[in-house]
Amino acid sequence: MPNTTPAGEPTHSWLITLQFPIRNGFAVVTRHGSSVLQPGSSRERAYLGIRDYLARREPELADADVLFFSLESYRL
Repeated sequence: MPNTTPAGEPTHSWLITLQFPIRNGFAVVTRHGSSVLQPGSSRERAYLGIRDYLARREPELADADVLFFSLESYRL
């Protein structure tokens, strides 16, 4: 998932907290970033894109459970 538009400004920011198993229990991580979403795109499509992006960067997060997800407009 790209982090900025060609012009340099994302359209949305996101925050996700994930839990995944480790040897003696579970680990919890929070990741954040910004994305470019096309007009008419859905929140589900954005969520799936973010999950795919994180799984490529950190394979241990591919099957993690989502504890929290937020997607908001980049501009206030």
